[in-house]
Amino acid sequence: MGQIEQIAREHGKALAPLSDELVLVESGLDSLAFAVLVARLETNLGIDPFTAAEEAIFPTTLGEFVKVYERGLARDTGAARL
Repeated sequence: MGQIEQIAREHGKALAPLSDELVLVESGLDSLAFAVLVARLETNLGIDPFTAAEEAIFPTTLGEFVKVYERGLARDTGAARL
């Protein structure tokens, strides 16, 4: 959540209160801010679950967005153990 708050400050965006139920389009971030978020998460975590997924993923809430990364990390960690 810290990355989201930092990006909002950098882009001069007012964030809605962050919760799992927060609808992403109502978060206060625009598409550029989300692109920056995904790029930073890829740099920090070493994965981009959106390009690595076999099917297109379209999370609509913050909770779904977080779960996409949790699943991506679990897959990545599992693959590293093989």
